[in-house]
Amino acid sequence: AYHLSFLQFVFHTYTTGFSLFNGNGTAKAEEYSVQQKQVFYGLGAVSYAACIGALPLVFMNRYMLKSSLVHLVVRQLLPAPLLGLMSAFTVSVVRSPEFENGIEVMDRNGKVVGVSQKAGEKAVKETALSRAVLFGTTFFLPAVLMHFVESRAKLAKTPRALASVRMLVITSVLAGMLPVSLSMFPQCGQIKRADLEQEIVSSTEETELFYNRGI
Repeated sequence: AYHLSFLQFVFHTYTTGFSLFNGNGTAKAEEYSVQQKQVFYGLGAVSYAACIGALPLVFMNRYMLKSSLVHLVVRQLLPAPLLGLMSAFTVSVVRSPEFENGIEVMDRNGKVVGVSQKAGEKAVKETALSRAVLFGTTFFLPAVLMHFVESRAKLAKTPRALASVRMLVITSVLAGMLPVSLSMFPQCGQIKRADLEQEIVSSTEETELFYNRGI
């Protein structure tokens, strides 16, 4: 459990740092110590996600639950959706200043119309969902495929062979899911003028405005 918690801490530290450096940099953010706030929030989110990721295994070991069904759920089925959920959580936390302070929205010519909290909320939600789909699917499909490999494949009977096959499957699924995740929502997001704040609605005649979603 401690080993799993450490690995998840490293994983979420990397993905949270990626989210921090690839978020929406907006002019209004200069008025706040946003970078310090995001780092503080990020460390808390990473620690929380690492603990939650290892919690089912800790619970199973603590109460010595040895049934095959419990092992199947805790070791095979639960980690993937939990990892996807925690990945979305860390994105939402580290990029929370975007929907607290707002992000820039532009017209079709690239002219900044205003700063919108609603556009920031939409951008963070889209990014969090794409991240959850990416990592949730990447770790769920290999678990399902490896179940059939372990039970039927004669070439993958040794631990070394199983580890090699598992790594190959994970890498293949990740390579396939990465473009899917990035293409779920466009990098230049669109939002209707009617869905924005009143001061932005009254400052332009454009029916749709645009924003940088981040990655």
